Amino acid sequence: MSDEKAQKAQNAETTGTIPAQSRGHDRPHGEVLLKVTGLQKHFPIRKGLLKRQVGAVHAVDGLDFEVRSGETLGVVGESGCGKSTMGRLITRLLEPTGGTVEFEGKDITHLGVSGMRPLRRDVQMIFQDPYSSLNPRHTIGTIVGAPFKLQGVQPEGGVKKEVQRLLSVVGLNPEHYNRYPHEFSGGQRQRIGIARALALNPKLVVADEPVSALDVSIQAQVVNLLDDLQEELGLTYVIIAHDLSVVRHVSDRIAVMYLGKIVELADRDSLYKAPMHPYTKALMSAVPIPDPKRRGAKSERILLKGDVPSPISPPSGCRFHTRCWKATEICKTVEPPLAELKPGQQVACHHPENFEDQAPQETVLLSAAKEAAELVPEAVLEESAETSAAVAAEVAESAETAEPAEVAEPAEVAEPAEVAEPAETAEPAEVAKADGAGETQESTDK
Repeated sequence: MSDEKAQKAQNAETTGTIPAQSRGHDRPHGEVLLKVTGLQKHFPIRKGLLKRQVGAVHAVDGLDFEVRSGETLGVVGESGCGKSTMGRLITRLLEPTGGTVEFEGKDITHLGVSGMRPLRRDVQMIFQDPYSSLNPRHTIGTIVGAPFKLQGVQPEGGVKKEVQRLLSVVGLNPEHYNRYPHEFSGGQRQRIGIARALALNPKLVVADEPVSALDVSIQAQVVNLLDDLQEELGLTYVIIAHDLSVVRHVSDRIAVMYLGKIVELADRDSLYKAPMHPYTKALMSAVPIPDPKRRGAKSERILLKGDVPSPISPPSGCRFHTRCWKATEICKTVEPPLAELKPGQQVACHHPENFEDQAPQETVLLSAAKEAAELVPEAVLEESAETSAAVAAEVAESAETAEPAEVAEPAEVAEPAEVAEPAETAEPAEVAKADGAGETQESTDK
């Protein structure tokens, strides 16, 4: 395998797919590169002649996560959940309202323009809109070559030669050097933005919808290009996207955002195999499966009730409780913390899917949850109950095979999952909701 990678690297160098000014990232693979703690961004709402603040838009309201060197963190969620704002905060294009952002152990939360200038070489961003992110008065050569001028870097062979090589890397003609942005299509402009972001061989690249403007046939080429550059240059990505299939292909870990908060953070396989947050499960049910055999099959998509609440006045407690089919009184009053329920899988939910309830004392559904349960197919609830049993058995098995010093704590977690079965024999229909069976019973009663 090492010979294959070496041959691939040699071929890449000969074909000019690696930036010539490659500095080599000496940071060990797997170390924490970016650490975000309690990150907030509130946009003030001002009215009147005196422009007094009468409210605020809670675009990002308390994020905690880490990005390790060499990995790709995918961020998904509905439009307006704060994904793009989060990307601009960690690249320090926006001033955070609260929280801290640490890059390579250094606090960059409130660094000014002069303080951030040396770090701009290591942190770059690919913007979502390729039409507004390129200056229409500048040529492509000037746009892609701007990072060299701003950082005082003189690449080998000159700036023009390096820019032309970068254009060929992203699939454009080097002769486009003297053209203007209006002469390119949206997909070509996005490639220009990628070339500009990779010009200085950064350590961290925040890509905000990097392939949304590209044709389907071109998306795979750009995604594979990003993968190759990451492997060869040791890049670290934070990729924001709506396409869940693209996120699954490129990401090592995935963060699911809802209304300014992360509701689930897990590795790719765990998230797609057994999502724990009800919102994540609803997102996954909307992913189309390209299988001709299922063309006539009935879709088991989960239809959420209502619209996303306003970020100006987000709901109390769990922000998803107004649309969740498992919401109880504790969901309305107490905000669930982002806790690690399984190794490598953090969830912020009192009644997670595919796992035992974190608030088993709460069994009476809210009226909004009863209405939302009518939109959830029974087959989905039954599948969730079956997956819950399988996950509980997996957790119990891992607890038995754990080291003696660690057996005590997992055993306590595994035991309630097995005891949850008697909930089916309880008299009220709402009580039997430990593994999702309660919703099934309730929907059939209706």
